[in-house]
Amino acid sequence: MTGAGARAHALAAWERPATEVRFVDADRAEALGRLGMSTVRDLLEHYPFRYLDLTSTPRLAAARHGEEVTVTGRVHDVKLKRPRRRLSVVEVAIVDGTGVLLGVWFNQPYLARRFAVGQRVAFAGRVDLDFGLKQIRNPYVERLDEETATAGRVLPVHRATEGVSTNWMRRLVREALDAFGDVPDPLPAHLRLDRDLVSRRAALRGVHFPASLAEAEHARRRLAYEELLVLQIGLALRRHAAVDRPGHVHAADGPRLDALRQALPFTLTADQRHAVADVLADMAAAAPMNRILLGDVGTGKTAVASFALAAATDSGTQAAMMAPTEVLAAQYARKVGPLLDAAGARWALLTGSTPAAERREVLGRLERGELDVAFGTHALLEESVTFARLTLAIVDEQHRFGVSQRLGLRGKGEWADLLVMTATPIPRSLALTLYGDLDASYLRERPAGLDPAEHVTTEVVGKTGREGAYAEVRREVAAGHQAYVVCPLVDESDAAEATAATAEAERLAGVVFPELRVALLTGRMRPVEKADVMDRFRAGEVDVLVSTTVIEVGVDVPNATVMIVEDAERFGLSQLHQLRGRVGRGAAPGRFLLFADPRTEESRRRTEAIASTTDGFALAEEDLRLRGEGQVLGERQHGMPQLKLASVLTDVELLDAARADAAAVVGGDPRLGRPEHRPLAEEVRARIEAAWEWVSSG
Repeated sequence: MTGAGARAHALAAWERPATEVRFVDADRAEALGRLGMSTVRDLLEHYPFRYLDLTSTPRLAAARHGEEVTVTGRVHDVKLKRPRRRLSVVEVAIVDGTGVLLGVWFNQPYLARRFAVGQRVAFAGRVDLDFGLKQIRNPYVERLDEETATAGRVLPVHRATEGVSTNWMRRLVREALDAFGDVPDPLPAHLRLDRDLVSRRAALRGVHFPASLAEAEHARRRLAYEELLVLQIGLALRRHAAVDRPGHVHAADGPRLDALRQALPFTLTADQRHAVADVLADMAAAAPMNRILLGDVGTGKTAVASFALAAATDSGTQAAMMAPTEVLAAQYARKVGPLLDAAGARWALLTGSTPAAERREVLGRLERGELDVAFGTHALLEESVTFARLTLAIVDEQHRFGVSQRLGLRGKGEWADLLVMTATPIPRSLALTLYGDLDASYLRERPAGLDPAEHVTTEVVGKTGREGAYAEVRREVAAGHQAYVVCPLVDESDAAEATAATAEAERLAGVVFPELRVALLTGRMRPVEKADVMDRFRAGEVDVLVSTTVIEVGVDVPNATVMIVEDAERFGLSQLHQLRGRVGRGAAPGRFLLFADPRTEESRRRTEAIASTTDGFALAEEDLRLRGEGQVLGERQHGMPQLKLASVLTDVELLDAARADAAAVVGGDPRLGRPEHRPLAEEVRARIEAAWEWVSSG
């Protein structure tokens, strides 16, 4: 069989149904399906999430308080205690001739039936001391047969499901490896040699059934590099496709740009100047701009965007700026519109609540080229919106739009320049993973006087501090300022969350602040109602605005100086950071008060982090650790292969290596057509096949 034929045969085996693996009957296939596994490849890529190192387990007498350990012993005693109503405690004592250790579980009484005196087990977890007795709370448990207990090996632990236990999962993976483990290797030989990487076949065996933890890590490193390389190849192909498109050469020194510079009421920061230079250089180039502007709260992304808008109008073409909410779109029109007026540019606002007659007028002027800039929401994507010559698309808070929506706005023109912006700071490694297809500009520096470290005080308020927080609101209102009270809104379709905000507004208006003017703002209100509430709050006609997270991004009311956040533990760190950015935006200092449940470790870590720093990028890293990379990576809705082993937090050097290698491979072979790159091309397609249109769309 030829090399290509052998590779095709191996690929076919790789994609065979899991039922071809020995012991995978219909019931087990159904159970595996609950874990998203249907093929041989799915089984082989169902990697262990931990290992029990039985090669060097400490004696029980040597296990120390605070250590993460794996220990083995024989079950000496099993007790089920009920110290009080609705509380049960299972205690399993194991011994090994040197000492005793307890495994302890709360409110899981059924576990007592799963242990037998004399049984050999391994416990894994953190050792604690309770009245001098060593214990591990909620340990991971492995029941050992005599061969396993004495073999002195590393035991992989795969995630299991009802119908397929951990032991059975281990057996099924081994069967798949034995029958189909001769899998194709997508990495060119020169990359494996340059990066000191084992073959894929060796890596799969090493990661599933290692002889040592060192072998497991070496195997993990190889497979993680492969994941990152495939992702970066996809991003590099997308960048290359974008560069190959014919773009619009915009004027970067026209009269409207000069007029806008003169009209700015403030001096740009150094970061803003660099970002403006990046954007204008991209717009003046022949290839379409593909840039992301990543800025911390209050660093002035809007000012940078206004220069891009002016450059487009200087070129005699049109620009569109899309925001995720009507509140934010209207605010951009209010803030940037006067600058465009001063520059002699014509603009309009188009949202879902734009009156019909005004909408018809705006649509006609856009189609005839009588408007230079359109601010708007998703309404800009409607089929009836036609531009005479759109050459610049700006998408703000881009993570709130799907890829198809961003491409939809860009598609209103012929390969218009694209500038996407986010006020959610992203660690560099995550930015390379999520947005490696885009050139990036960072805004970290805030204009003078707007640094929240100097201007906003953050405090976590306990149950006894609520009245003090309310007194703070009264003092600020008496001084002529305003306040926010924010209630959690996890999902706009979740009526209970909106109801909670409504109930809180009624309680505050009727019981807590009867002497103040209290209003409500939620995402479930009609656009005209939301606009009316914000207009009244902005005009100072509302003292306390009770809101959901609809005010999270971009809302700018300089007179608002205090914010109370209810159930702060339910918000992400980046979300809390965004909310904090809504106060202290004027001359007066701000107060950010968090009502949080301190009973969980994650809640404490979250609130301590937000109280300890105003660095949005540092908070983004901590948010990533708390929420997990899988959840964050999943927010890129389309075009992202899964990272099962690679970590964007800890594999930074591996990510940099994969990015450099991907650039070299695609730069020298843009179609991946060389013989040594064909297996890699097949792997990229296999992992990103569902999103191949995204890769090739530029």
